[in-house]
Amino acid sequence: MSQSATLSGAAVPGTPAHVEALEAVTAVSALSYAERKLYKNGESHRIIAGAVHYFRVHPEQWQDRIDRLVAMGVNTLDTYIAWNFHQPREDNSPDFTKWRDIARFITMAGDSGLDVIVRPGPYICAEWDNGGFPSWAISNPEMVLRSSDPLFTDVVEKWFDQLLPVIEPLQACHGGPVIAVQVENEYGSYGDDKEYLRWNRQALLERGITEMLFTADGGTDYFLDGGALPDTWATATLGSRGDEADAVWERRRPGEPFFNVEFWNGWFDHWSEDHHTRDAADAADEAKKILDLGGSICLYMAHGGTNFGLSSGANHDGSIQPTITSYDSDAPIAEDGRLTEKFHAMREAFHAASGRPLEPIPAHVEHPAPVLPACSVALSPGTALLDFVRAVEPVRSVKPMSFEQLGLDRGLVHYSAKAVLPAGEGTIKIRDLHDRAYVWVDNTYAGVLTDANCNEGLKVNGTGELAGLEILVENQGRINYGPCFGQGKGILDGVLINQRYVFHWDQRPIDVEKPLVELLQVGAAWDGAEVPDSTSAAARAVDVPGAGYFHGELHIAEVGDTHLALPGFGKGLVWINDFLLGRFWEIGPQVTLYVPGPLLKAGRNKITVLELEHGGTHAELHEEPNLGLVGVTYVEDLG
Repeated sequence: MSQSATLSGAAVPGTPAHVEALEAVTAVSALSYAERKLYKNGESHRIIAGAVHYFRVHPEQWQDRIDRLVAMGVNTLDTYIAWNFHQPREDNSPDFTKWRDIARFITMAGDSGLDVIVRPGPYICAEWDNGGFPSWAISNPEMVLRSSDPLFTDVVEKWFDQLLPVIEPLQACHGGPVIAVQVENEYGSYGDDKEYLRWNRQALLERGITEMLFTADGGTDYFLDGGALPDTWATATLGSRGDEADAVWERRRPGEPFFNVEFWNGWFDHWSEDHHTRDAADAADEAKKILDLGGSICLYMAHGGTNFGLSSGANHDGSIQPTITSYDSDAPIAEDGRLTEKFHAMREAFHAASGRPLEPIPAHVEHPAPVLPACSVALSPGTALLDFVRAVEPVRSVKPMSFEQLGLDRGLVHYSAKAVLPAGEGTIKIRDLHDRAYVWVDNTYAGVLTDANCNEGLKVNGTGELAGLEILVENQGRINYGPCFGQGKGILDGVLINQRYVFHWDQRPIDVEKPLVELLQVGAAWDGAEVPDSTSAAARAVDVPGAGYFHGELHIAEVGDTHLALPGFGKGLVWINDFLLGRFWEIGPQVTLYVPGPLLKAGRNKITVLELEHGGTHAELHEEPNLGLVGVTYVEDLG
């Protein structure tokens, strides 16, 4: 057994605790390795895994997706843990019940014959809002994120104190399915604070994690330099050229078996891009390269699921790149659970690598879930957008306040002020805008500003007199990767008319993740219990096609999956019954939003839309998903 194997769960080398931990790990860890070979309980072993995120799958579908994973031929399920999914607000204790019952999800995988790899972060990336962090936890501007700064480690310790007691009893040493736990996540792509990595590792050990610990980084020397530890198993994240990465491991990590813990067999989409896909045969051939070398592999994603609600994150490359609601990721198991061509290609590769014959796929796995027949649902306008946002209680300040200062994680903030617009043409600019702002002057819509054009501003005509200025800012998803991670939302500096700042603002934070019944009462002319008729005063207030709420009813005899489209609508949010399904945007690529059957019920179902730009007349239910034009075949480059 190599030194790096025996130290996989150890304390800092050279300390008395190190010797004790070394003996403990050797005695209780299910996984070990020597001479580039992996063992489980002393027997030769290879991890063939698939990533499935419990927070992206409706809990009534967990078992179905696990069954499909098993049918593909894997022996291990991999999942991140999203802190902000369990503790979105600081004043609440972490929630580990119902959809957030991570112990139940892990146990279900174990009962289905799978081992489990847990990746608790706290940073997870995952194209998930804020990389998994609650905004309140990292909003202190003095805090150095993902570092050994005590301001950061102290808040993470409090989370680990709550989370790890849930994971610890599920380890293999106690008869559970958890065989490995990750230290941080792709840290070599972010920073070089080895003290922080060692702290993260030690925090796991001190809270009872005794199974194999590992780091995960890109498959080159550069990423290993930043993210690997000498006494912890190093694994790789990449989508091609696995043979080259294996050679790097043989040179840099002698004795360690190669494990591609994130094999990117598909990719995610941003709004306004084409839909990314990867050829099934190409992906399977690249996976075989790793398997043929005796390495282990985990498909990222095996089943992607959905960024329900406002959970999708964003990237930043000069301007924000928000991620779409679907996290299908062109995975072998599609967003709605269908078995794709890639599923069958990977299944053949996995069975061949395991030396197992292909058995028939169980009938309940082979056949997709029931799907509702296609239909159209009329949508009637309700409360107008400005009536809704103006009705929220204001918070007053001299300078505009950010989402964080207002205690708002996600959603919208409506800013209003009085300012003198110079006679003739003037320019409204927003300094440090995050992310998208709709602007009105004296009740007249002036246009949109984004983080890309906010310094150019909007041209408006003034009279030299006091005018009402309104700005509605949308948080399109917090950055989940790269140096812009942790940025705030809203107006972070100020608003200029020409070169002059506007002071004295009213802010109205709009938490659209509140219960829908509460939201519908804000600014409404009715109690929100029934769909308004088109002659009501509130309906007449909408400038059709306009922005605001729209309502409709879907009547079904039996429950099934469906795919929702909103033709004619611009950009906004949609609820099914009282569940916030997610964002839609006419720029695509995503056209339909997946609606899991468990969100529906036999009889009457409500569809509610909050439109930010221009409304339509109806929704459509499709029998097949439409994730947009396929214009790019994904090809990963290690560099």
